Amino acid sequence: MADIDARLKQRLGRITFRAWRRGFREADLVLGPFVDQVGPTLDAGELDCLEYLLAEDDDHRLYAWIIGTEPTPEVHETPVMAKIRVFMRDHVASAVAEGAG
Repeated sequence: MADIDARLKQRLGRITFRAWRRGFREADLVLGPFVDQVGPTLDAGELDCLEYLLAEDDDHRLYAWIIGTEPTPEVHETPVMAKIRVFMRDHVASAVAEGAG
């Protein structure tokens, strides 16, 4: 069991690094906190979807999918994307309204 926990912690560490270092500040400010707060609750399949999403190299397009200004490709229209959008609405938008960013 400890080996599984260590592997999960290592996987989340890699995901966290990718989420916080997108190269596009707006994406960083959504995906980084999302992974910090929600990432540990995701199951293995959801983590797979998140890693696949983070593999996208066009951060502006990825952010547009999150905020809904561009249609999300079907492959990324997952429960994880829905969770990111809820997180954006409930947490990030309120932080921005309070002056963060």
